[in-house]
Amino acid sequence: MSEIIKVGMADLKTCVSPNGVTTLGLGSCVGVAIRDPGTKIGGLAHVMLPDSTAIRNSQQNIAKFADTGIVELVRQMEKLGARRSNMVAKIAGGATMFNFQSQNDMMQIGGRNVEASKKKLKELNIPILAEDTGKNYGRTVTFFPETGEFHIRAVGKSETVI
Repeated sequence: MSEIIKVGMADLKTCVSPNGVTTLGLGSCVGVAIRDPGTKIGGLAHVMLPDSTAIRNSQQNIAKFADTGIVELVRQMEKLGARRSNMVAKIAGGATMFNFQSQNDMMQIGGRNVEASKKKLKELNIPILAEDTGKNYGRTVTFFPETGEFHIRAVGKSETVI
């Protein structure tokens, strides 16, 4: 019997097949799911903000930021036996939840989270196999490292699997 491990906001968790990981309410946040298909070790980070260097005391919760949370997720997966050279990723979220009159990039948190997540994964040489990002609605996701299936649910929409 498998267990679905809950990942909170600004949190990350790892798991080993047949277990999965889930997080609720990805609005402007991004869910970064990474797996090693060979070992079936995976994990999920619920990224809230793009860049830890712009915030004081950012090291109190490294999972909150794309630049530090993704690195920590990979580190924890490697500790369990995953190999970075085998890792692949899928991402979801990064919505624009509110219409701002301002074109100020600082207000576009969802898009900035997506770009920061993609940048960090590229730096780590972890390819992104699929994504469901942007738009104007929140998502709840569940990731299964055994198969790589990333289930995405949103209110008023059919569940999708990427």
